[in-house]
Amino acid sequence: MATLSFKNVKKTYPGNVAVIHGISMDIKDGEFIVIVGPSGCGKSTLMRMVAGLETVTEGEIQIDAHSINHLEPAQRDIAMVFQNYALYPHMSVFDNMAYGLKIRKMSKEQIKERVQQTAEILELSHLLERRPKQLSGGQRQRVAMGRAIVREPKVFLFDEPLSNLDAKLRVQMRLEIQKLHRRLATTSLYVTHDQVEAMTLAQRMIVMNKGIAEQIGTPMEVFERPASTFVASFIGSPPMNLLNVNIGIEGKITTEDGTVLPINHSQIAEQAKNKKQAIMGFRPENCALHDTGIPVKIEMVEILGSEQLIHGQVGNTNIVIRQNIHANAQGQEQLKPGNTIYVVPDGSHALHWFDAETTLRLD
Repeated sequence: MATLSFKNVKKTYPGNVAVIHGISMDIKDGEFIVIVGPSGCGKSTLMRMVAGLETVTEGEIQIDAHSINHLEPAQRDIAMVFQNYALYPHMSVFDNMAYGLKIRKMSKEQIKERVQQTAEILELSHLLERRPKQLSGGQRQRVAMGRAIVREPKVFLFDEPLSNLDAKLRVQMRLEIQKLHRRLATTSLYVTHDQVEAMTLAQRMIVMNKGIAEQIGTPMEVFERPASTFVASFIGSPPMNLLNVNIGIEGKITTEDGTVLPINHSQIAEQAKNKKQAIMGFRPENCALHDTGIPVKIEMVEILGSEQLIHGQVGNTNIVIRQNIHANAQGQEQLKPGNTIYVVPDGSHALHWFDAETTLRLD
């Protein structure tokens, strides 16, 4: 096990194409960190620099306080699990898992012991003689993980390992990875574009946007206090509702089209009170239907079993409200497209405020 540190790490490709703009972070021994963000944000590039598959343009990556910038991949004592499994089709499960150990010239007895121990952990013992083509997607991914585990590396790297699996299997494999980390406690870096994966697996997460770490924190820190409108709109399902608002005299709040919002002066963040424009956010689940409040014109209602998503508009802005279907059993008739309902952000911390220009959090 080991610590992993990024010291102002940057990556620029030929033609002055910058893809990582300076990331600094210290990862503790045994910590599970998830890098999450949309396609093209630089998350896989960051991981590949740790693996030694990409060079670092500026800054330093350290394992146990020692720079690994100029070490070959094989010298870094890391193990990587890829999204396409990268198994040798002509080899058995046993040989796939043992291959890296054979390269290290370990004895047959040591190899057999490590592979069998790992196979037992991953419930692969009965599959050791099979070839990859005889396995399901989930079994192949467990073999790929087993091949990494037997090496007993200082750091595990996971590059979107569940993206090729169906939804049900992804849930199952997330549980497997969680149990595995609790058992092995190896420092791990996990890349995904799936925010549900990030929220459920991470001890801390790095939310990436266009090569910048927009926020680093625990899943709940990121969810409850997003550092920017990007984080607010990326983390959460459905994402946070964001309204461009004008702040008038004595805190009168209006939307861009002039709709007056019944927001108390005390609900406005201190840093927002001196602004003429701001972005006001609230989570779909932090809303209650009311006789008065923010007017929402309904466009569609999605029934999701015990919950429903009410899609509508405030002025010209689309918003979503998540509600327990039984909470409004008396008033279901009013939830029809074209009708106007009124919602009130529910709770003392239901409203979030962001700068209209920088899009950064204001409190």
